Amino acid sequence: MTFLLGQIKAKILQCSYEVENDRMHKTLGDYYRVLLNLNGTSPGESDRNGAGFFHFGKDIVCYGECAAGVASDVSNSVQFDALQSVKLSNSEVCLPFDAGDVVENLRRERYARHLQPPTTPMAQRQFVRQAYYLVRELLPVGIRRHLQRAYFKGWEDLPFPQWPVDFTVDRLHEELLRLSMDSIGCQRMPFIWFWPDGASGCLLLTHDVETAAGRDFCSTLMGMDQSYGFSASFQVVPEKRYEVPDDFVNEIRNRGFELNIHDLTHDGQLFGKKSEFLRRAEKINEYAEKYHAFGFRAGAMYRNLDWYDAFEFSYDMSVPNVAHLEPQRGGCCTVMPFFVGKILEIPLTATQDYSVFNILNTYSISLWKRQIELIHRRNGLLSFITHPDYLIRPQARKAYESLLVHLREIVDRDSIWATVPGELDRWWRARNEMKLIQDGNDLRIVGDQSKRARIAYATLDAGRMVYTVERNSPRAA
Repeated sequence: MTFLLGQIKAKILQCSYEVENDRMHKTLGDYYRVLLNLNGTSPGESDRNGAGFFHFGKDIVCYGECAAGVASDVSNSVQFDALQSVKLSNSEVCLPFDAGDVVENLRRERYARHLQPPTTPMAQRQFVRQAYYLVRELLPVGIRRHLQRAYFKGWEDLPFPQWPVDFTVDRLHEELLRLSMDSIGCQRMPFIWFWPDGASGCLLLTHDVETAAGRDFCSTLMGMDQSYGFSASFQVVPEKRYEVPDDFVNEIRNRGFELNIHDLTHDGQLFGKKSEFLRRAEKINEYAEKYHAFGFRAGAMYRNLDWYDAFEFSYDMSVPNVAHLEPQRGGCCTVMPFFVGKILEIPLTATQDYSVFNILNTYSISLWKRQIELIHRRNGLLSFITHPDYLIRPQARKAYESLLVHLREIVDRDSIWATVPGELDRWWRARNEMKLIQDGNDLRIVGDQSKRARIAYATLDAGRMVYTVERNSPRAA
């Protein structure tokens, strides 16, 4: 295979994935595993303003420090377009912001507290939430739904992240890669494809078990999944809510499903106070060891990624892509897994079944279909949470089966990798260590699982980034 020729080839052959000072290079390398050796600079400390919102082009909203200026709220961020301040010279991309910081701010939702209005609605105040969880089990389902709909009132008007799927982080990487390619006059850039065996995307099904009734329905739910050729993970609450007997755990694993930990008691208080969180995290880690569980999801998707170094899991699944219909607003703004320290974050990219059935008050799968279409168009991760507790109802079960039918169709049609979280975790970690190297006139991927890896190309087509994947396995080591 002939690679790039002439001056372009000479500029990018010196490839290394060692840690560098260039944050932009590392940001692109982490995301794409790209063969790239560029100089990129960010503003010095004296050039920065305080953190705020700004644009990078017409539609990409960023949060962080930017020498081009920032706004205190999203609605005014359009006034500050950092793309206009980018300079390309001598194969160097000069940015008015630190790309790595902005990506981390979005993924870790550090912008989220600045989305709230000056006066927090009564239903969203901390003490109201605590009182709700104290009496939750005593409230009839109808009253709980009424309270939850009051809590989410006005969600349709939230300007950011973008509903129903937000691609801000993914589009930011594309724009950074485009600028890097422009700086060296390159129209076609090789990288290591996101998914194994050239799959066009990835699908995960996960089930959070909230009650004893839901636990007892899991066997039936496994049968439904298996009838369409899928496996899934089950997240169990280890304390107070119900027993987790050995035969239940063994059935899950013997049937090819995964078991993970779901909070500690699922009382909505895991991330309240740091001292209490650390106490609970220690117990959660003990349950992970007891059940040989490698994954975690927090109750009600409450989260604080900056505290995650207390966990001993391999992966977490507590961060939504866009959280308009979650108790904790925000969203990681990406449809790709990413690392939070040593933990792999596997984001939720589709709306939970509870929100569809009870907040949106529908049993149609039209929203899920729309999210699937948008995510798959960008070769992203399709990840779902459904609850055996809610699928007991015939109407909900029928909707879920309709979803399974649709997923089976697109998985077969579009060669999507349908897997379980543990397998995705192992693949993404392996890909993160792979290298794309030049071997004469050919490219070669080296590293664990490299035989399943594929070389892809990012191509500029009228300013738009297009990906193509080599279907044959590269010469690997």
